[in-house]
Amino acid sequence: MQQRINYQRRMEEELARFSDSERLPRLFLHSCCAPCSSYVLELLSRYFRITLFYYNPNISPKEEFEKRTAELARLLREMPLAHPAELLVGDYRPEAFYGAVRGLEQEPEGGARCEVCYRLRLREAFREAKERGFDYVTTTLSISPLKSAEKLNAIGKELSEEYGIPYLYSDFKKKGGYQRSVELSREYGLYRQNFCGCVFSKEEAARREAERAAGRSPEA
Repeated sequence: MQQRINYQRRMEEELARFSDSERLPRLFLHSCCAPCSSYVLELLSRYFRITLFYYNPNISPKEEFEKRTAELARLLREMPLAHPAELLVGDYRPEAFYGAVRGLEQEPEGGARCEVCYRLRLREAFREAKERGFDYVTTTLSISPLKSAEKLNAIGKELSEEYGIPYLYSDFKKKGGYQRSVELSREYGLYRQNFCGCVFSKEEAARREAERAAGRSPEA
């Protein structure tokens, strides 16, 4: 059986290589939302000059996309970081997401549809990073307990080889990372959604909530 990779350790080993360097490398950090970005920014701003790239065509409706964008911008204004970070908002093109996942609409959360979505967003991050001359690319997505670090890092490795930019391997949920993001979200009053962002995850979240409510009902 293949041994699982400790992506948290791989990240720590990579960071140790240049933590004392006079020049801060530039990191293009794909961000899914403000709560997930909070701890990642706190951690990585010590090692990088960060540009947060908010590219998430999966989010629906547009009002939800705009709300999450505004929260991310507010977090950057209010949260003190070791080195300032900036925000770059990608185009909102939901048709790119729906086209990519066509035929996978009935897949469960975390399945093949999500993997296609990860690749769609990370590919755009690599494309932009290549064009802008960044040193590293990574994503905040691995902080979620519902996201597979194995899948995300495998996609990152594949795109790193294609675009010629190092991918910062990560599993940000480890070593209390997810719990710290919850604390920071509470501290800054961040909007925390109960679904990933796409219409399919929203429907699945609604079904789970309905099932929980039915389980609590005296008539159940």
